[in-house]
Parts: sequence; C-alpha cells; structure tokens
Amino acid sequence: MATAWVFTAFSCGLLLSALLGPAAGRLIDVYGGRRVLPVSNLVFAAGLALLGSSQGVVGLFASWLVIGAGMGAGLYEAAFSTLAGIYGQEARRSITGITLIAGFASTVCWPISAYLDVTIGWRATCYVWAAAHLTLGLPINLLLPKPRRAEKAAEHQAAASGRRRLLLMGGLAFVFAATWFCSTAMAAHLPRLLQESGASLAAAVAAAALVGPAQVGARVLEFWFMRRFHPLVSARIASLAHPIGAAGLMAAGSPAASAFAVAHGAGNGVMTIAIGTLPLALFGTAGYGLRQGLMIAPARFISASAPFLFDLLLSRYGTASLLVTGGLGISAFAVLTLIGRRSPA
Repeated sequence: MATAWVFTAFSCGLLLSALLGPAAGRLIDVYGGRRVLPVSNLVFAAGLALLGSSQGVVGLFASWLVIGAGMGAGLYEAAFSTLAGIYGQEARRSITGITLIAGFASTVCWPISAYLDVTIGWRATCYVWAAAHLTLGLPINLLLPKPRRAEKAAEHQAAASGRRRLLLMGGLAFVFAATWFCSTAMAAHLPRLLQESGASLAAAVAAAALVGPAQVGARVLEFWFMRRFHPLVSARIASLAHPIGAAGLMAAGSPAASAFAVAHGAGNGVMTIAIGTLPLALFGTAGYGLRQGLMIAPARFISASAPFLFDLLLSRYGTASLLVTGGLGISAFAVLTLIGRRSPA
C-alpha cells in the first residue's frame, strides 16, 4: 500500500474528530467527563483493534475513522472540559498539570511502540495499545468525580451569546488554528527544516529532540510562576516564541537550530495550556465543552492539512517558508493583544 494512503486515512480521522468535537464537548457539559471519557477509551480500543486486523485500504480508512471518533471525545479538549466541570474557575492548575504529564507522551510511547513493532510486529502493537485503553485508561476515567452541581446549573442560566462573544470566539479560533498549523508543520518537518538551514542530519535530529524538553520546561514555568497572571499574558508570550525563533534561524542559519527548537517547543507547550485556560478565563464554565469544541474545530481541520502544505512551501522556498509560520504567530499575537481580560458574558 502506498504511504500516501496511510497519511490520507490519518487526515480523515483528524477531520472527523474536528466534526465531532463540539458534540462531545456538549455531552461533557451535560453529563460530565466521567460518562464521556470512558466511552472514548472503548472507541479508541475498537479502532486500534480494527487497525491491527485491517487488510487493505477500506479497512485502513474504517480504522482511522473509528479512531478519529475517539479523538473527538478523548483528547486534550475533552480533558479540559472535564476539569472545568469538576473544578470550575480553579481548573487552570489542573489543566496545566495534565499537559505537564502528557508532555512526556511521545517521549515514552514512541520508544515503546518502536520496540513492540520490532519484537511483535505492528499489528500486535495496535492490539497492545487497544488493551492499554481497556486496562489503564478506562478504569482511571471511571474513577473521575462528578461535575460540580453549581457549575451545571450555571450552564442553563448562561446569557445568550452576543456579537462581542461571537467575535471573541472567532478571534480565539483563529489563534488556535494559526498556532496549531505551526505546531503540526514543525512536528512533521522540523529535522528537514533544520537541514535546509545548513545543519547536518545528526545536528538536526539532536536539535529537534530539544522540542519535548522545552515544552515540559515551559509548562513547569507556567505551573509554578505564570499562573499568577491572566492566561492572556502567557498566550501572548507563547505566540511570539515561534516567530522570534524563526527570525533567528533565517538570519543565523544552522548555528541557531537549537535555539529555534527550544523557542518553538516552549511556545507550543504553553499555547497547549492556553487552549484550555483562555476560554475558561474569558467565558467561564457555563457551556465550556461545546464552546471549546467549536473554537478548536478550525484548528483540527488546519492540522490535517499542515504537513502537506508546509511540505510544498519547504520544497520551494527552504527556510524562507518560516515567513509563513512566523507571520501566523505574529497574527495570533496581534489578535490576543486586541482581546481584553473581561468576560463577554
């Protein structure tokens, strides 16, 4: 099977997750994450088991569509909505803690997947991760506490959305989409981009490996220090990290490869937190899940196309393609600067 089919199936899963995200968020608003997140574990397990047994293009696409349904109800946004229902306005610290721990996901799970692939094959690896959802994820999610009654009652008393609220939601949706495009593009092409700047393959891989530690380090800073400030402050700083690093890489070339990776990783790490904390601070907890799903949907659509689009830019313009991602980061900063701290409710 051509590799293009594999990535196309994966993109279809991402697109489905974008479509289902608002509905999943609404279900969390109404019933709480304790009922929704365990279902996502079952869906993930079914999709992974189906992927492990697939025999062709049809089975591959069916598998990723099932996994996409799981992603729509079981990734960061669903966790953030669950925490907002449990802790209300005090959820920021817990949201940061979730991203701090989950920042090690690829660090831990990629090597495990690689080892399993070599020892037992990719099909059995899919079965192992399916079993992990059933034996680890499912029991943990079933132990989640109920959402606060006061927060659920507030949901039904929320004021109708006005023009300012819709404009603010649109602004945040743009910020999330712009930063997710940069994040996904770098995740797919960072070593190649650093090689285009003049770095050797070994140096490019070594620099790219700094993204993960930079993400975690920035989240630790957010957890212990930046939580004293409004989430807008953290988001504005995070949105500028990639453009500043990109400017350095385009100006200095390969000597700035490590600095660029650290800047990009730090900004991406904090922006992941802002995706959860900004809507909470600006809109409150009423209807948080549905609103979160609506605002993040454009970002999920964009992320599905980012690797392909940035590949075209990189092939034609080299490191100058960072003018696009850097411009998106600056645009996100401009929008965040126009957003005030007061809730539009």
